[in-house]
Amino acid sequence: MDTVAMQIEPAKGPEIAPQKWAGDMRYVARQPILNLEGRVQGYELLFRSGPLAVSRGDGDLAAQIMLDNVVIFGLERFTNGLPAFVSCSSEALTERLVCVLSPKETVLGIPASLATAPKVLDACRELKGRGFRLALDDFTWNANLEPLLRLADYIRVDFNRMGAEEQDKQARARGFTLFQGNYICHPVLVRNRKMPANRLFHFEIVRELYRDPIEVRKLGKLVMRDASLTYRLLRLVNSALYASHQELRSIDSAMLILGDDTLRRVISLAVLSEMNGGRPTEILRMALMRACFCESAAGNCKLDAAEQYLLGMLSLLPAMLGLSMEDITPSLPLRSEICEALQGRANPDRRLLTWLESHERGDWTTCDLMMEASGLSQEKLMQCYADAVSWAETALHSAL
Repeated sequence: MDTVAMQIEPAKGPEIAPQKWAGDMRYVARQPILNLEGRVQGYELLFRSGPLAVSRGDGDLAAQIMLDNVVIFGLERFTNGLPAFVSCSSEALTERLVCVLSPKETVLGIPASLATAPKVLDACRELKGRGFRLALDDFTWNANLEPLLRLADYIRVDFNRMGAEEQDKQARARGFTLFQGNYICHPVLVRNRKMPANRLFHFEIVRELYRDPIEVRKLGKLVMRDASLTYRLLRLVNSALYASHQELRSIDSAMLILGDDTLRRVISLAVLSEMNGGRPTEILRMALMRACFCESAAGNCKLDAAEQYLLGMLSLLPAMLGLSMEDITPSLPLRSEICEALQGRANPDRRLLTWLESHERGDWTTCDLMMEASGLSQEKLMQCYADAVSWAETALHSAL
């Protein structure tokens, strides 16, 4: 039996009044589940439609919403073929509604509060026989849970009360093998540490990238000082994302073929891949997804797309470098408002990143409030999110 250390949903704010909603408003978000080596083993999918979150309210409606969203969005679009952990209501189990899902791709989350009900136990036995895997959620020891424990493939325990570093240590010491939650992107900060020289060099490259126009020869000389970065750049130029279909004889010729806008994207992606060395790949995947989302949604807020791309991409630097954002931003060639946004200060430039961070946590209330205040479109943001998830996966394979 595998075990999962996870964090429960953040505390709720006041719910949005239902009458303020119109049409079929849907959210779907995902949270990665990593093993001890930091490799993704699956994703928990968080669904919500309208002002009612799936995990709360009427069980029948919650089950219908959850399954309807799975059918509409498709598991594979958000899990890249890895297992999808999906929380279930009593009705979803006892009425076998979950059978619209693929047993090979789905882990059914069984709330501990339902686990002792005879009908639920009978349903779990049958679903297990059909090939579904089961996860016992919100677990604390109770002898009454033993019948379901014998069926469960996973148990999930909340370590939310501990700090990120302490949580990780405690879970590992107790034999937990899978991990989920915000701790994944929380850096273990090294106090009084200077920026490593190679990182300052990478920021020097980023600084040259955002000159207008780009001085190709000067930038090329900087890139060529780093063999790994040069290799990554040439791979990216010839990848499915940016294939030039031309023979390249130099870094300068690659840069001229790409043009300034694409060049900024390609080199920043290569630099970010270098900075993430030794850290879980999921952090880089999330950074790429954030970059693409912020860029593609920028038009909805009349924000600069290239600047938003960089904001999303750099938002996870502390997790990559083990430094606080306050230590990092003085080295970044960015407007003061963007540096403030990276440091977590609320301002107009941070609207999309804040919405996305809330969405990643399943904090639907904050998402709703931001859309109301900014006049953002739910449908457009969700389309940007889905496209960003797909793009990040392609970009990740090209960059590594």
